[in-house]
Amino acid sequence: MTKKPRWIYWKQTFHSKFQANCLKARIDDNWFNGYEIGPYVEIRKLKTDKYVVRYTYDEII
Repeated sequence: MTKKPRWIYWKQTFHSKFQANCLKARIDDNWFNGYEIGPYVEIRKLKTDKYVVRYTYDEII
């Protein structure tokens, strides 16, 4: 049985995908060459045509 990942949503929404990608890159860079496994980060488009960034530390299969 696999568990659903627990997502952590960034508190801000973005008007463009470029802005969301900048935040995603910042989150990814914090774990680059680190000792810990970084989070899985993704960008989701909302029905309001805005973007939100979410990430999880759970393993996704």
